[in-house]
Amino acid sequence: MSDTISIQTQDRVTTLTINRPSKRNAITQDMYGEMAAALQDYASSDAQRAFVITGAEDYFTAGNDLQDFSTASHSGDLPPVALFLNAISECPKPVIAAVNGPAIGIGLTMLLHCDLVYAAESATFTAPFVKLGLVPEAASSLLLSASVGMAVANDVLLAGRSLSAEEAHNYGLIARVFPDADLAAEVAIIAAHVANSAPQAMKLSKSLIRANREQVAQQMAKEAEHFVAQLKSPEFAEVVAAMMQKRQPSFT
Repeated sequence: MSDTISIQTQDRVTTLTINRPSKRNAITQDMYGEMAAALQDYASSDAQRAFVITGAEDYFTAGNDLQDFSTASHSGDLPPVALFLNAISECPKPVIAAVNGPAIGIGLTMLLHCDLVYAAESATFTAPFVKLGLVPEAASSLLLSASVGMAVANDVLLAGRSLSAEEAHNYGLIARVFPDADLAAEVAIIAAHVANSAPQAMKLSKSLIRANREQVAQQMAKEAEHFVAQLKSPEFAEVVAAMMQKRQPSFT
């Protein structure tokens, strides 16, 4: 396990912390591989009954490390980010998110696959895919509309609007908002409740609640096809070049 992903299990609760604060917890392909492996281990372990995802210091995650994505090569059938998205989408046991700060890109879209989502008052939620020359991922083009309504989803996905924690709560994207200093303790109480609940009843309840998995999987596959194509596109190349040159991208 690298030092950019921290995983601890105590009292049947596993906590995964995205631990790269110097880069605002941006996630590389290697980190996605570790996160996917941790979720797969959790899914098959009788000793783990609740899984919490959070970020180090004052960021949840800034999303994909774009430089890593623009240069990464991978072997195998699926890139690590796809392995992670499949793992969190298909996990049969409860996944909890403690959003301790800005949640950008996949920081927002992964929440749509978590069962219990809580946020600090300072948290914000942004999906800048179009701005980056990319398309939505993780079935967010389907699930975000189902969560917050099409008008708000379009405002977030197309116009790039950021939601505050209060707005995200009002729209139903997150369950509760806590003061920043209280988030970890409050989520620990909830995670302990989940871990001490009847595990089979918890699994069955989750499977009933998430009965649209086939549709979600189809949407994820469709998005991934376009996402990979856009990673190779002149638009994404222009975004990366503009970032390196510290200028605004031009799509004329």
